[in-house]
Amino acid sequence: MKKSMIEVAYQVLTNNNGAMPFVDLWKDVSQEMGFTQTQFEDNIAQFYTDLSIDGRFLNMSQNTWDLRSRHTYSESVMDTDSIAIDEDDEEDDSELIEDELDEVEKEIEEENE
Repeated sequence: MKKSMIEVAYQVLTNNNGAMPFVDLWKDVSQEMGFTQTQFEDNIAQFYTDLSIDGRFLNMSQNTWDLRSRHTYSESVMDTDSIAIDEDDEEDDSELIEDELDEVEKEIEEENE
């Protein structure tokens, strides 16, 4: 039975004994899987998604990946209390978009006259 990309990634990281940049991990996985250049290009997004979803993997700084089991809880969990959302900025953005749409509508009306 052929292994999945994620199982191969787990094996690669286990054998590597440390974190790897995503691109290097993907190259190793696709080489192990025997992908053609087309398969390499077609599967990269799915591989990134699968890594992100699988709880065994940890996305670290600068898009390096490692096994979560090699890191402490505090290294692998983000404190979301420190994330702030500025609601005023969102309103400003929507006003800009509305202004731009109004301008486009005026231009279309002028062209049609």
